[in-house]
This record gives sequence, C-alpha cells and structure tokens, in this order.
Amino acid sequence: MQIQDTHDVVVLGSGLAGLTAALAAALDGADVALLEKADLIGGTTALSGAGIWIPGNSIAAEKGVEDSLEDGLAYLASLSNGMILPELAETLIAGGPRFVDFLHEHTDLRLQLVEGYPDYHPEHPGGKPGGGRTLEPGLFSFAGIEQWIDRIGGDIQRIVLTEMPLGGGTGVVAAEVLAAREEAGEEGLGRALVGGLLKACLAQGVRIETRCRALRLCTAGHRVVGVEAETDDGMRTVRARAVVLATGGFEYDPDLVRDFLRGPLTRPIGAPTNTGDGLRMAMRVGARLGNMREAWWSPMVPCPGTRRDGVPAALLSSRERALPGSIMVNRYGRRFANEAANYNAFGGAFHHLDESKLDYPNIPAYMIFDRSTVDRFGVFGGHPGAPVPDWVERAPTLDALATALGLPVDAVMASVERFNQYAEQGVDPDFSRGASAFDRFPGGRMSDSDSPHATLGPLRTGPFYAVEVVSSALGTKGGPRTDTEGRVVDVDGSVIAGLYAAGNVMASPSGMVYGGAGATLAVAGVWGMHAGRAAVADHLPVSETTS
Repeated sequence: MQIQDTHDVVVLGSGLAGLTAALAAALDGADVALLEKADLIGGTTALSGAGIWIPGNSIAAEKGVEDSLEDGLAYLASLSNGMILPELAETLIAGGPRFVDFLHEHTDLRLQLVEGYPDYHPEHPGGKPGGGRTLEPGLFSFAGIEQWIDRIGGDIQRIVLTEMPLGGGTGVVAAEVLAAREEAGEEGLGRALVGGLLKACLAQGVRIETRCRALRLCTAGHRVVGVEAETDDGMRTVRARAVVLATGGFEYDPDLVRDFLRGPLTRPIGAPTNTGDGLRMAMRVGARLGNMREAWWSPMVPCPGTRRDGVPAALLSSRERALPGSIMVNRYGRRFANEAANYNAFGGAFHHLDESKLDYPNIPAYMIFDRSTVDRFGVFGGHPGAPVPDWVERAPTLDALATALGLPVDAVMASVERFNQYAEQGVDPDFSRGASAFDRFPGGRMSDSDSPHATLGPLRTGPFYAVEVVSSALGTKGGPRTDTEGRVVDVDGSVIAGLYAAGNVMASPSGMVYGGAGATLAVAGVWGMHAGRAAVADHLPVSETTS
C-alpha cells in the first residue's frame, strides 16, 4: 500500500538534533513533519544526562566565570590533531550561545550551570579547569503534554545532573522533594530536554509520527524532494522541499561498525534504532563522508536488566574508576591507562593493538576497588557506605578476587602494589593520573579538588570488588559532510539541494575531540538549529515564511 503526503520540511529522527531542526523550521513558517523510526521518541538524547557544552555562555558569565568564544576555539584547536575543519569549529563555538538563546526564547526549558565541572582536557590552551561550560536543563514539567510521558524513551528521573554524583552532587534527594516533583510532573536529565522541545514543537504545529522508518530519499535530478518510509500500513512517500537527516549514528549495525570504526566496539549503549539509516540514504545520493572512524567512546559496565527499548542495561564507567581506591587492569592483570581520564579518551585505550599478537590486550578489562571506596564515596548510584550491588564480583582478599576473575594473580598483586606506592606518594609516573583537574573532579567534590589524593588512593581494605568494563560508545560521529548551515555536500563538495543533516548522523565538527561534558548535545543542538532554519530559507519563498 503506497500512501503519499506533502510537507515543506521533513525531519527524520526525534533526538535533540531532530526536535531542534523541526522547531526551527516551524518557527520560520514551514509546515513540518517529524518521522521517528521507533515506538518511543527522544533517541539517545532521552537516555542522556542532558549536559550541553557551551563555551562563552551567558549563564556562566552571570556566575562570574571568565570565558570567551576565542578561548573555546583555542581549546578545540589544541586538541584537533588536524581533524577539525576550522570553519566548522567556529560555527560550533559561535552557535552555542545562540542555541541557549533559542531554547530560552522558544521553549519552557531553562538551562542552568553545572558548577565546577571541568573541561575534559582542562590544562590545554583555552581549557577551563574550574568549569563553566557545561549547562543542563532544570526540571521540566510535563503538565499539558501528559499524553506523551510514556511515549518518550528513557526512565523517569526526578533529579538533575547537578544533584547526581557524576555532576558533583550526592545523588540523595529528600523523599518529600521527590514527592513534590512527582506531583508537579517534573523531570530532569534527557527526558526533560526532549519534553521541552517536544512541547514547543507541538505548539508550533509540527506533525510527529512514530513507527515510521525512512529508508530512501526521493530525488528529482540532483535535488532531494522527499523520502520513502516504512510504516505499519506499508510503504509511504512523503514529498518535501527539504529533508533533514537526524537519525543518529550507526553503532548498532555490525557491518558498518566493522567497515568504518577505528577499533572494537564491544557493545553500544545509545538508542537501538541507530543502525545507519541516514548514512545509507546520504550515500545513495552521493554525499561526501567524513570522520567515519570516530565515535563518542564511553567505557561501560554491564549490569543486570533490560531497558524499555530492549537494550541490555549498562552503566557509564566514569566516576567510579576515578575514585581513590580504584584501578583498572587488562586481561594480563596490568594497568594500561589513566583510569581517571574522561570516558572518550579512555575509550581509546581499548583500541591499542598488540603489534606482535595482533590482538587487543585491554579487552576485556576490569575495574577493581576496595571497601574504602565504597565507604567514602559510594558506587553505582549508592550513597557512601551503601551495600554494593549483588551483581558485582567480590572476595575477601585481592588474590582471591583475581582468581575469581580468571586473571593472573601475581600480575594483579604486583599492579596493585605498584599503584599503592604511587598513591601514597601522590604521583603516578606511569599514567599521570591526578595531574589534571578533571581527574580529581569526582573525588575532589567530596574532599580536596586540588590534591592528587582526590583520585589516588591505595587498595588495601577488604573486601575487594570488581566489574568488567567493555568498549562502548554513546554514538558514532561520522557521516555525510555538511557546510556550516547543515547542508549536505556531495563527493565534489557541492551542496546536495534539499538535503540537510544534524547530530550524530553527520560528520561531527569536533573530529576526534570530546571537549567537555555535553559536547555531543552541543553539536546536535547547534546543527539542528542551523539546518532547520536553512531548510526553510533555501526553499520557501520569503512571502511564505514568518521570519
């Protein structure tokens, strides 16, 4: 059964990039349809902590943080390794504050500063050791759009990043406060970000459809004029003057992962619909590709359970491995990286190839910690001293733990003893753990952020615990190249008329860099805003638009 309909702009995908593009286009007078492949909307954004990395933002300036767009550009340039195109970096940095204004002017969302959160490489030129660039939405009320609450991905969280251990909080919110938030229909984190944009899109008349998988772009000559989509009622053709790809990455497609990514991806963690649909559509019409080997790498700890979207549960391995009394070892029982490094940089350690054995020695890897870490800081969402989850391996002695894990006991014992000596001295000559302000952030918020002992602490107090840590990614970051306005270009560098891209489906303007907490969503928001506006400006006569 073939159904046809027509809109000015069709947006494919309902994460931050797609919702922002749809809202921007609708605000500029377009008739907009947003098509989502899954049952649930929000994509990986709905699963996220909703941090957004914005150098030079006015919210931090009001708190007395000194920053500038020039510092932000210098910072990205210092990390580029030649992979960042200067004009795209400038667009990302300049567009950040404009995106903040866009959200505040056109949605009910109000961003706030996650105070003290350092950049991921804060000692580089232009970096901010004291934070100031990571913003998050405050609590958002779903009053008025209650019918959408169960149609958004992720779990309801009545907490914001600032209150969580990852953001420098305790993770404990009084029961009466949580009850008041529930009564008000308030949520935080990724679902709040999705909810705020969804509400604004609905108010602007954006037509949102789920279970509608776009498979192929329609073309007339060298111009994109719509999309063919698979629905429960059969194939459907949606005609449009412009199509915005915001379908996420390709991390759930094993063939694409094998062909493009620079190293192993044991298990993805984003939305399971990220199977490269947008990438394939763009390739079929001759799009130029870029940044294909890169992803937003993120070590993960598998744990029991299944998410609402059917993906096996896992926890981001970030905070715990940076706490005093915690180290990581590979399958040979040896330390192999700075455990406190940001998750994107640490993810690269999984890609180290043994040139003699031609294998990856750091897969699998294990995080080992002792009782002192549990008592002082709490782990995996528990408060200090709370019981460690049952699924965590444990043993009364370190050698017994190594045996239970199948690791060489002598190597594990030697690695821990060596690390303990460094921890006592407050210096890690092997991997420089503790030298960066970012290394010290998780433990420093509960002790002394200037002391290397905020991350360096010995493992001596039994029982000892361990979990496997796997190579994962929040999403891939390669795809069709775009210009500064989100227009997709072909293999010769010419614009493909009528085609735009934003978010993880596109070649990320940040190259291999993950500048700070929320850099993923910053790209999605800025390019979504630009692509939605350009889709209208390029293809609708001025008389048909409102701005």
